[in-house]
Amino acid sequence: MKGVQKKSNFSEQYVRAVGISDVFVKCVARSEKKYQKLAFIGAGNMARSLIGGLLNRGYPAEKLACSDPSEACLIAAQKLGPIKTTHSNPDIIADADLVILAVKPQVLKNVLQPLTGLLQQGRPLLVSIAAGINSASLQQWAGDEVPIVRCMPNTPALLQQGASALYATDQVSDAQRRLAETVLSAVGIVAWVETEPTLDVVTALSGSGPAYFFLFMEAMQAVAEQLGLDTETAQRLTQQTALGAARMAIESDDDVAELRRKVTSPNGTTEAAIQSFENSQLRETVELALTAAFLRSQALAKELA
Repeated sequence: MKGVQKKSNFSEQYVRAVGISDVFVKCVARSEKKYQKLAFIGAGNMARSLIGGLLNRGYPAEKLACSDPSEACLIAAQKLGPIKTTHSNPDIIADADLVILAVKPQVLKNVLQPLTGLLQQGRPLLVSIAAGINSASLQQWAGDEVPIVRCMPNTPALLQQGASALYATDQVSDAQRRLAETVLSAVGIVAWVETEPTLDVVTALSGSGPAYFFLFMEAMQAVAEQLGLDTETAQRLTQQTALGAARMAIESDDDVAELRRKVTSPNGTTEAAIQSFENSQLRETVELALTAAFLRSQALAKELA
């Protein structure tokens, strides 16, 4: 039968036997390749979070592999499930559909360049979560025509509560976009950006953002202790207040400005605090802080190119 590969599985042989069309044979073959092979270069915290999130969603362990020079990292990865682990990068990318680069930006060039031949041969989707390394550098090190997605995740991804932004080069197909989104959505929400420089904005907002909230929570807890609360109570109330406020912002139909207005009664305690923040130019401080992070992200990209 024309259009059917010589090497076939049981399902393809069955549909041939009963006289079903080649089109249906191909549909069956595609459905049986629902899960594509994912290779993680680097088995650190972020990689293990992604692997754990995928396994929790039912991704088959036999479709996942990771490499790392650290035996301790590989042992930690093995505890997540029966995935393939190795010290050899070539071993896991030879037949991979997607390769996740989960190594430090400073070593990425040395990790990637020896793999150029294999990447050019198989042309898997390359997903980099290394901050500051632009797609032009990645393309140069991986070779022409290799499809590349850059990702800017953040640390709450370690708890499957992350916020990741993705940028795709022109070589990335729609199917590969969906695959990248499947992987990153295992640890939180995913948003696509249309231009690569926008990732510097994302870095300043969500990439570095958790630290901003930690600092604010740290300051709130410290003042609460100064005013008379014990450390444990101040910590618990601060944490739950932050969590509850975030949940309200996510689940409410109102935007955050309206939510703030609704809890700010005239001449009340909240209004007194908000007015103090405004008088201290909190908004301008936030603007300066995010702009500083944005500019530093741009500078890092040049330093690491």
